[in-house]
Amino acid sequence: MTSTQSGTVTSSDPARAASRLRRRSSDRGASRVFRWISTGAGVLILAILAAVTIFLVMRAMPAITANPDDLADTISWFPKDTSLLGFIGPMIFGSLLAAGLALLIATPLAIGIGLFISHYAPRKLANALGYIVDLLAAIPSVVYGLWGGLVLSPVVQPVWEFLGRWLGWLPFFDGAVSPTGRVMLTVAVVLGVMILPIITAICREVFLQTPRLHEEAALALGATRWEMVRMAVLPFSRSGIVSGAMLGLGRALGETMAVLMILSPGFTYSIQLLAAGKQQTIAANIAAQFPEANQTGVATLIATGLALFVITLAVNMAARAIVARRKDFSGAN
Repeated sequence: MTSTQSGTVTSSDPARAASRLRRRSSDRGASRVFRWISTGAGVLILAILAAVTIFLVMRAMPAITANPDDLADTISWFPKDTSLLGFIGPMIFGSLLAAGLALLIATPLAIGIGLFISHYAPRKLANALGYIVDLLAAIPSVVYGLWGGLVLSPVVQPVWEFLGRWLGWLPFFDGAVSPTGRVMLTVAVVLGVMILPIITAICREVFLQTPRLHEEAALALGATRWEMVRMAVLPFSRSGIVSGAMLGLGRALGETMAVLMILSPGFTYSIQLLAAGKQQTIAANIAAQFPEANQTGVATLIATGLALFVITLAVNMAARAIVARRKDFSGAN
């Protein structure tokens, strides 16, 4: 403790004052410009998000406040004796079902491909596979839709017949199998292929960031390569895997053209994956109905888009919470 005319101060006060002085002297010129640009970019993102929210709410309000009978009388494709929530509900279910199945298909494959590229494949082969995976992400969704509708659906239809014949006692494979193959399970396979490059790229980079000392320590203790991956690589990369999976889930939730070109739509809460005319997604329904929608129909479609916006926002917030909770136990500390 040191005493002055202004009172008693601690010995750490001069150090704090010097630190503040250094920060002020360094925050000049280009540093200050960069700080303001970075702050402005962050504020701009929040402003855009708020503007999108306000736009969706304002444009959807006529449909939200309208009488369901008026919606049915005004819109040709709106079902009678159904509220707006009853109309949106099956599509929310279909969107979540398609995205969940795609994530279930793509995530294990992405982890396996990422581990092979980062820890098993020779360097030249790993580089080539990395380029191929990155190129898959550049293919437009309409090309995936054409491939799924014209090529994949006829190919997998006998497989779906087999599943329906021998596993029809399961609720997922119950019901009459579609002869065209344009069913939810085909959509899930196509969406899984679409989100595979995103998840694989993130997993690959996260696996490569595993500290070399952790891997060498596991191998020095006598662990096999798989045991080293299980004890050192996967725990370190857990939060990154979750982040990649949630990014893939976000794309699967909002995918439009591929679903529109493959799925035979229906508006039911059905988990039958091999039957036609059972499910529909929000994005595909908007694309299908928007060209011929009147003013009230557009407001109704925007209301469904608002529901998809809320779902996507909730998924991303949940992903951030999971990553924040897992990072302290990732094995990196």
